[in-house]
Amino acid sequence: MSPRQTCLACLDREPPAMFEAALWIAAEHDPHLQVAEALCELNSLQQQVNAGLPDLPATELAQPLLRRLNELDFHQEDEMPLRPEVALLHRVLARRRGQPLSLALLALELARRLAIPLQGVNFPGHFLLRVPGADHLLDPCGGRRLYTRDCRELLIPHQGAAAELNAGHLQSSDARSMLQRLSRNLRQLHLLNEDYLAALKDADRVMQLGTPALADHLARAELYQRLECPQAERFDVQHALLLCDDPGQHILLSARLRQLSQVPALH
Repeated sequence: MSPRQTCLACLDREPPAMFEAALWIAAEHDPHLQVAEALCELNSLQQQVNAGLPDLPATELAQPLLRRLNELDFHQEDEMPLRPEVALLHRVLARRRGQPLSLALLALELARRLAIPLQGVNFPGHFLLRVPGADHLLDPCGGRRLYTRDCRELLIPHQGAAAELNAGHLQSSDARSMLQRLSRNLRQLHLLNEDYLAALKDADRVMQLGTPALADHLARAELYQRLECPQAERFDVQHALLLCDDPGQHILLSARLRQLSQVPALH
């Protein structure tokens, strides 16, 4: 099977093999990646993490787990501009630097192996973690506890000073939605690094992992535009138009679609 097919097969297992699926996403971009070797590296890391955890009930070990990863030099990447390796799990394992989501995926896999209750939270702009039943969230980049006020402050850089925290911001994520978000991150990172073919792989995967949003169709349409594929661009503009409920944007998309309809098909 191809890396994409293997990734999707991992998610069809019960329970889903999310971390392995994320490694197969990385394998789409790095043909030299040996997933079995990366999983062996994770086994070694698990032993190091476990050796440094305090003797507490499993329900109290999520924050110590994140702090232990921090002690082992796993941190959020602060070097700008960001490169795709911050979202490729084998590179995160090797460099010990990543985005909040990639660090969270690592923590979730270790928590699963160590029977520590932990969930992903699809917070806008900065992926978070939750211990089921706790009155706070956890930052995957070091384990800081986040209460309601902290979450509001975390929202402002991404949605502006008028942003209001709501229950939708705090929803738990399943494996497919987390890897769909990972694919969106990679799509944007590859686009910023002008690797349009790599970004297109990620854009296609976004469509396969869950229901695509208006922004997903527009993002892929932009890639097709850059790659000079007007017929494929037209497909995504059509679907974006169906999902659009903003009158001004609807007018712009309709005009774009008319323009694309005038481009002759290539044979």
